[in-house]
Amino acid sequence: MATAPLQPYLEGTTNPHQSLQTDDELLNWARQEGITVYHMVGSARMGPDSDPEAVVDSQLRVKKLEKLRVADASIMPGLISGNTNAAVMMIAEKAADMILGKKLDPIDC
Repeated sequence: MATAPLQPYLEGTTNPHQSLQTDDELLNWARQEGITVYHMVGSARMGPDSDPEAVVDSQLRVKKLEKLRVADASIMPGLISGNTNAAVMMIAEKAADMILGKKLDPIDC
């Protein structure tokens, strides 16, 4: 950003400021200012009763609580390789079907 061709487009300072030069200065800045760009998943992980970290069952019900389901990216056991939007939409569709008691039709093979 400090090059002559970009100067007309720069207002203010860059972050991290160019006064930070050493590895230690840059690492300290990263520790103080850095954030993740990953989608948050797994905080209400879905899994079998044998998984001690799973708090949601296969019907999206929170274990040991009544009348509470979770239907968002937090039930994913891990981060998927694509964008989470489509997966969350399918989780919501499946949750709606389960809540309404809809059963899937068998697939003809």
